[in-house]
Amino acid sequence: MKSIVEQLNEIFFESLTTVFGSEISLPSPLIVPATNPKFGDFQCNIALPLAKILSEKPKVIAEKILAAVDLSDICEPLEIAGPGFINLKLTNDYLISQVEIIQNDPRLGVEKVTEPERIVVDFSSPNIAKEMHVGHLRSTIIGDAIARVLEFRGYDVLRLNHVGDWGTQFGMLITYLKEVYPDALTTADVLDLGDLVSFYKQAKVRFDSDDNFKKISQQAVVKLQAGDPENLKAWQLLCEQSRREFQVIYQLLDINLKERGESFYNAFLPVVVSELEEAGLLIEDDGAKCVFLEGFSNKDGNPLPLIIQKSDGGYNYATTDLAALKYRINTDQAHRIIYVTDAGQSNHFTQFFQVAKRAGILTEKTTVVHVPFGLVKGEDGKKLKTRSGDTIRLIDLLTEAVKRSRQDIETRLAEESRQEAPEFINHVAQVVGIAAIKYADLSQNRTSDYVFSYDKMLSLQGNTAPYLIYAYARIKSISREGNINYDELGENASIILKEVTELELAKDLLKLSEVIKEVESSLLPNRLCDYLYELSKKYNKFYENCPVLKVDEPIKTSRLILCDLTARTLKLGLSLLGIDVLERM
Repeated sequence: MKSIVEQLNEIFFESLTTVFGSEISLPSPLIVPATNPKFGDFQCNIALPLAKILSEKPKVIAEKILAAVDLSDICEPLEIAGPGFINLKLTNDYLISQVEIIQNDPRLGVEKVTEPERIVVDFSSPNIAKEMHVGHLRSTIIGDAIARVLEFRGYDVLRLNHVGDWGTQFGMLITYLKEVYPDALTTADVLDLGDLVSFYKQAKVRFDSDDNFKKISQQAVVKLQAGDPENLKAWQLLCEQSRREFQVIYQLLDINLKERGESFYNAFLPVVVSELEEAGLLIEDDGAKCVFLEGFSNKDGNPLPLIIQKSDGGYNYATTDLAALKYRINTDQAHRIIYVTDAGQSNHFTQFFQVAKRAGILTEKTTVVHVPFGLVKGEDGKKLKTRSGDTIRLIDLLTEAVKRSRQDIETRLAEESRQEAPEFINHVAQVVGIAAIKYADLSQNRTSDYVFSYDKMLSLQGNTAPYLIYAYARIKSISREGNINYDELGENASIILKEVTELELAKDLLKLSEVIKEVESSLLPNRLCDYLYELSKKYNKFYENCPVLKVDEPIKTSRLILCDLTARTLKLGLSLLGIDVLERM
C-alpha cells in the first residue's frame, strides 16, 4: 500500500507534467505535510518557484494546477491560500477507506520492496580478549534496528559481526601471558575474561614502554598471521572464551549476528597487496607499503599514507577492510554495505573507500555507507565512565537497568497495594529495563552525543520505552475489561471518524509506511521513535476524549478497531527497534 503522501505526489506530478511540460524540472516531493493543521493536512508550494520560471503570478499558476488536478476521491475541494499555496484536506470517506485497508493487512500497509537487494549490515564488532563496554552499545542496537527495518521491507540482509580477533593486540597478549600465566595459552577458561582484560592492559603498558617486548610482540603477530600452531592454539582459546561472554549480552539484547572476524580474511590479504601493486597504487615508505591518499595531508602538508603492509610484513586494519569489502562484493554479492561505527572512524572509512575505488574493488554496482554515531555521555557531560575513570562494562549497564526497573515496579505495586508473582515482576523488569536502554539510545539522532540517565529512560512520562509499552498495555487492558477479542471485531465492521481525536489518531495510523520508508533511506531509527511517541500521545488524547466500552454500536466497534490498530502499530514499530511489549505492566 502506497502512503497517502506517495499517492498525492504521483497524482500531482503527472498532472503538472501534463500542464507545464516534462522539460520543467519539478522538485520532489511536491506535496508535504501542512505546517499548521488549520490549513489542512498537506500543502503544495510549487506555484512560487514556477512563477519565476514561467514569468506568471503564483496565484495564476496555482489556479492552473487546481484545474488540472483531480483529487475528488481523496480530498475536499482544494484551496489556494496567500500568494499561491495550495492546501489539501483529506475527506473522511477516503480516510476510512485507508484505515479499512490497513485493518485487514498483517503488515499494516507497509509493502515489501519489489527488488530485494542483498545488503550487508556490519555492526557491533567487539574485540576478542576484551569485555564489551558502553562504547559497543550504540553500534549494536543501531545496527540491529537498521537491519530489522531493512528485513521487514523485504531486503536480503546479511548481519555481520566484524570481530577484532586478529592483529597487534594478540601479539601483545600472547607474549605477556607466556611470561605471567602460560596455562591460559594451553587450557580453556583458566582465567576470567575480566582477568584477561587486566592482563591486556598490563601488556599494553609493556608494549608502549619496553622496546624489546614490543619487538617480540610484533614478531608474534607475524607468526600468528603465518599460521604458527602454538600461537594459533592460544589465539583460538582466547577467542572461544570471549565469544561465550559476548553471547550473554547478545541474548539479553536479542541480537542475531553472523560472526566473521578479521581473521577470516587473513588468507586474502596478500591478494589485496598484489592487486594494489598491479594498479600502481602502492609506494614503499620507510619499508612499509602504502597508498598515498588524495585530499588528505599530514602536518607538513604532504599526502597522507594509508599503510597496507608494515615493514615487518604484517598487515594493517585497512588491508583487512579492503579484503572484507572485496569478499562481500564478490562472494556475498552485496549490492549495499552499511558500516555502523562511531563518528571517530569517519576518516578511516573515507580513506579506505577511496583506495577501494581507485583499485577497482569498489565500483558503481555497489554502494557503501558509513553510519556514524556520537558518544554516550554521563550526566556531567563527559564521556560515560565509572568513578575510577574506567570504561563501563556493557553487562553492568544492562544489569543495573533491569535492577532499577525492578525497584520501580515493586514501588508502584506497593503504592497500588497490588500483589504479583515474582515471575511476573522479573519478566516486566527485564523487558522494561532492556527496552529503556535501547529506546533511550535509538530515540536520539544517532549523529549526536547523548546523556545517559537511568531516571529519564525508565520514566513512565515523556519519550521513553516505558511510556510506549504502557500505552500498548493500556489498550490490552481494554480487551480484558470488556472481554473483547480484537481478532473477532469483523472485517465488515464500519469505521466512524467524527471526533477530532478520532480523526487525528486515524491520520497518524496511516503514516507508518511513510515513516518506515524514511528510516530505510535515512538510516535514522529515531524517526521511527518519534512517530511511535506521537502516535502514543494521539492515542492517549483519543482515550481521554472518546469512551470505548461505554458507548453504543457501531461507534463502540469502530473505536475498538482504532485501539487494536494502535496496539498493532506500536508492537510492530517497537519490534523493528528490537523492543518487546507487555500485555500487562
